[in-house]
Amino acid sequence: MQRLYVLLGATGVGKTALSIKFAEHFGSPIISADSRQIYREMSIGTAVPSNEELAAVKHYFIQTRSITEYYSASAYEDEAISLISNLHKTNENLILCGGSMLYIDAVCNGIDEMPTVMPEIRQALWQQFEIEGLMPLLEELRQRDPHHYEAVDRQNHRRVIHALEICRMTGKPYSSFRTQTRKSRPFEIIKIGLTRERADLYARIDARVDRMIRDGLVEEARCLYPMRHLNALNTVGYKELFAYFDGITTKEEAIAKIKFNTHLYARKQTTWFRRDKSIQWFHPDNTNIFC
Repeated sequence: MQRLYVLLGATGVGKTALSIKFAEHFGSPIISADSRQIYREMSIGTAVPSNEELAAVKHYFIQTRSITEYYSASAYEDEAISLISNLHKTNENLILCGGSMLYIDAVCNGIDEMPTVMPEIRQALWQQFEIEGLMPLLEELRQRDPHHYEAVDRQNHRRVIHALEICRMTGKPYSSFRTQTRKSRPFEIIKIGLTRERADLYARIDARVDRMIRDGLVEEARCLYPMRHLNALNTVGYKELFAYFDGITTKEEAIAKIKFNTHLYARKQTTWFRRDKSIQWFHPDNTNIFC
């Protein structure tokens, strides 16, 4: 029986270290499901596995793309399913590890096929957002697709812009492409969720942010600052430092904001994953999950 073990959980919970142990146990490579570790220019701020961890086990989808390239969950689904099919020829058990909700969902359930958006449409929408803000885009979405307007998180500009990309590209409502039909996979999927007490998780997140700062996150972000308009950089750990470079906050305030926003993201991940009743939950110290 071919199996895919999906090791998931909130940021900072301890997925990377445990994934190495289980990959070594199964003799399996690790397939990353992290939507930011895939970019080669973002090492420190995305907590890319260390050189020792990368040398211990073969990893896929780690620093394989540039932030200047457009990449989506749909593209990840295609590439990951193809990779899993090939790896299953020689490995009965495979490990998928990460915390990016859409990437995990893309592999486990599939996502709706969306038309490829022309770069000029995407660029025009982002420029409009930067100049006019979100309200005009929300009004356009309300007129073009009132059904999705009622359902979308209207505070999340990226989701609003993505929906409008499809509307403008096709002339059809974005919601007309969302069938939410679950795809079958030719392998068994076993989902393992890692969890900690909230105070423990937050302490780990704060310590990791401090470590990132010591390791050079400010300098990494400064090098990327000229490309701050790219969607890949609209990410916790970078956008707060960009505000510091702009003189909006102090360095200390930016670091505190990184910690706070990472806490928020961890809660969002936990809420998302808890809806899935097929996930088996364990504390990371339980190293006998697969044995």
